[in-house]
Amino acid sequence: MFGSKKKKKLNDLMAQLRPDLSRESLGVGPDFPGVAPNPLLSSDARKRNAELRAGTLALGVLVDWREVNSNPRVVLMLDVETADGISFRGIADESLTITELTRLAPGQTLPVRYRPALMDHYVALARDADPAQVQQLSDEIASRKRT
Repeated sequence: MFGSKKKKKLNDLMAQLRPDLSRESLGVGPDFPGVAPNPLLSSDARKRNAELRAGTLALGVLVDWREVNSNPRVVLMLDVETADGISFRGIADESLTITELTRLAPGQTLPVRYRPALMDHYVALARDADPAQVQQLSDEIASRKRT
């Protein structure tokens, strides 16, 4: 009970400090836990990131992004489609290189990983994804849209 009040206050504080990272601005519902102020110091964020690295592969179309700091740490907003036909707004909290940041473009399709058991809007870029597996997933989603 004590922890939930603390988390609620922290999420409210982040929304006040960075309105561009609020739930409404990111396009997610009220159940979204929020963006961690510092994911390296947050045990919840570290645990979530570890689970996402082992998550299920999906495809995300980049909608927009927000720079959080100059590392550059960014929050990517993606419209995600899974192999099961589920679509949702996904939020990826990533540290990118300057080169990766300059290559971001709305409409770009990126492989992501998500946690199907939670469906909490969090995703992570699937940098380790096998290109053949990504292509197979892309073909599967495209064939479902044609029918």
